Amino acid sequence: MSAKLGVYLCTGCTIGESIDAAKLAKVAGSECHAAVCRTHEALCGDEGRKLIAADLAAGTVDTVVVAACSPRFKPEEFNFNHGTVVERVNLREHVAWCHKPQDEDTQMLAEDYLRMGVARALKTEAPKPLEAEVSKSVLVVGGGVTGITAAIEAAEAGYDVFLVEKDDHLGGRAAQLYKADGIQASVAAVLHHPRIQVFTAAQIGKIEGQPGMFDVTLDAAGGPQTVRAGAIVVATGWAPYDASRLAHLGYGSSPKVVTSVEFEQMAAKGAIQAKRVLFVQCAGSRDADHLPYCSSTCCMTTLAQTAYVHEADPEAEAYVIYKDMRTPGQYERVYRETQAHPLNFFTKGEVASVSPGADGRLAVTVNHTLLGETIVLHVDLVVLATGMVPNGMDQILNLTYRQGPELPVLQDGFPDSHFVCFPYETRRTGIYAAGAARAPMDGNQARQDAAGAAMKAIQSVELAARGRAVAPRAGDLSYPSFFLQRCTQCKRCTEECPFGALDEDAKGTPKPNLYRCRRCGICMGACPERIVSFHNYSVEMIASMIKAIEVPEEDEEKPRVLALLCENDAYPALDLAGIERRQYDPSVRVIPLRCLGSLNIVWIADALSRGIDGVILVGCKYGDDYQCHFTKGSELAQKRLENVKETLGRLQLEPERLQLTQLAINEWDKVPALFDDFVNRMRELGPNPYKGF
Repeated sequence: MSAKLGVYLCTGCTIGESIDAAKLAKVAGSECHAAVCRTHEALCGDEGRKLIAADLAAGTVDTVVVAACSPRFKPEEFNFNHGTVVERVNLREHVAWCHKPQDEDTQMLAEDYLRMGVARALKTEAPKPLEAEVSKSVLVVGGGVTGITAAIEAAEAGYDVFLVEKDDHLGGRAAQLYKADGIQASVAAVLHHPRIQVFTAAQIGKIEGQPGMFDVTLDAAGGPQTVRAGAIVVATGWAPYDASRLAHLGYGSSPKVVTSVEFEQMAAKGAIQAKRVLFVQCAGSRDADHLPYCSSTCCMTTLAQTAYVHEADPEAEAYVIYKDMRTPGQYERVYRETQAHPLNFFTKGEVASVSPGADGRLAVTVNHTLLGETIVLHVDLVVLATGMVPNGMDQILNLTYRQGPELPVLQDGFPDSHFVCFPYETRRTGIYAAGAARAPMDGNQARQDAAGAAMKAIQSVELAARGRAVAPRAGDLSYPSFFLQRCTQCKRCTEECPFGALDEDAKGTPKPNLYRCRRCGICMGACPERIVSFHNYSVEMIASMIKAIEVPEEDEEKPRVLALLCENDAYPALDLAGIERRQYDPSVRVIPLRCLGSLNIVWIADALSRGIDGVILVGCKYGDDYQCHFTKGSELAQKRLENVKETLGRLQLEPERLQLTQLAINEWDKVPALFDDFVNRMRELGPNPYKGF
């Protein structure tokens, strides 16, 4: 059934002053064949919304195109019902606010955006939500501070919880501390909570299924048991770095060299017998040969342990050798109080060696002290503040996923996620990491982290129950469909999906697990046969938008550039440039993509074959300091474009006509110059030789 198209043009926010709304309305009627085209000065107001709602109620229209502000603004005002297709055309931030008013090129830009928006709307179907019976219970793996807190938070919010601990008791490392902070009370609260079922001396045999439908087999003392969970919180804690690798610090060669964990146990037993105790900070941490990161808690642990020294012997001395003392926030007060103790001595330096000294003591050589000297300290006991290593991410969950049984991890063993915007997320939908399993942190931070992860788990099961996606497209009702009759079993979609949403049969045919899907479209971009599509996002849709762009003839000397922008950072960055009224070349036509990883190279072929002079892609940054919102999308796009550039050469097209740039949202001020430079390069190269064909 053909759509009954309604086009609604807003003239507010200076849009009407910048473009000719009457000409735009003519395009909507004569070219786009809109059943209705109305103009209003404030479509987002009550009167404007009623105008659209009345046409929908009368059956005059069933597909709505709103040409006004960015789709990132006022989404609720233009949300009429889930059966109505509503497409937004950005005339404010991307036209009126960043281009010359009442200019020919500005008008052409607005008209192209309207054509593109209509093309998108006509290729869109209203998404139909997934429907399945899902579990809203939460599985918490790990019974330490983090796991206990997550279990209590979820249970107090009204959700059933399964808490699994591999040891025969709860409490984790906190229960082993000399001065544990309320852990036993928390253990008692978990054991007596009516919504929490505790499994101790238990491990996970395997986890099958997907969010809302995780079937978990537990290897427990009473034999295997199976529970169904909707979401999972991984709170497996940490282990101290292997001090046997720190032979230069004397560990293993002298019983008088211990780790901070061992020193804690000595304090608990009342076994500290030393007149001089030296603490070595960053023992193996912030070291390219050992742990490259800071473990966050070591400095505070040492400050507490100096108090144990004086508690055991008020006349004992404590020496702290540090690279940097890191005591953020209120912890700085603790540092100052500890530093003020007359028998505590702090100096910045590098411990070069620990060796036997005179009178049975240890000789500790320290280089690069604050005085710029090398000193030797003779002490009775050396305590190594070893760092945190996440506990066994390799044998915990035993997922039955095509891409492996455990959570994908970073090079340091912590679960991979979008650490900038979605810290609890892992690359397995519905599975959230918390506490020291996610990043180094102390007990107080771990409790806060646990609460956050529990809330994300609750959000996950609630969204799954309604067939909606989790972050970053939270609430999205769409999902991919696969026209498997044309599948060639190339396995690209199953291999490239960052979230393990696709398994495969023996032949390599993809088997979707749609509740695992983040709706990024990376599978759509990966498929050479173009058999993957969404109701509201498809290869054909973007291709139609590209074809809707009017390409001037060569003699008009008006270049055209297609900009494919990731909707997560790049598109908002361009909005910000518009808000700041930054001007850029009006030759650029922008199409937002869910992720650059959803890029299908046919779009580039379509653009260049139609005579568009160049294609620029802008996506999320990736690397050590930033991340693609869908983890791997920008990297995958980069790899695909390398192959495309080779093809351009064979077609006698300059590879410079194609560019990919990574951009963080806070680099919005770079976007105008980025576009201007690319358009100027297209002018230097000259018109696309396929223009006019």
